[in-house]
Amino acid sequence: MKLFNGILVSAALFGLVGAPMLVQAQTDAQIKHRQKTKNDWRDLGYLSGAAGLFGLLKGDKTLVFVGTAGALYSASRYEHDRKSQSKMKRARATLFSRKSFTRNGVRYVRHTTTKNGKKYYYFAKA
Repeated sequence: MKLFNGILVSAALFGLVGAPMLVQAQTDAQIKHRQKTKNDWRDLGYLSGAAGLFGLLKGDKTLVFVGTAGALYSASRYEHDRKSQSKMKRARATLFSRKSFTRNGVRYVRHTTTKNGKKYYYFAKA
């Protein structure tokens, strides 16, 4: 039981201290993943449209229907992922536009660093 309590307390402390650092990594990974899925849906839309066009040229109504339906669904999913990615980027921009914030009574201040000629922002305890 003491071991379990120790693990629970350690996890809670990590959540308080490590959460701001993990949010940055998760957000970047989520944006990259969303970009990849968005590109996949776009490519599937092109292929489905080509299949529908091929069916139209060959006179195959089934291929026209399946290709057109696939292209329309892919376009819908692409648009959904595009809007979702924009929301993530806006949320990230809103966070980093602030000079500081307070979380659980601890104040974090935005700092700037430059690596390989590129500017990066991060938050550290004040």
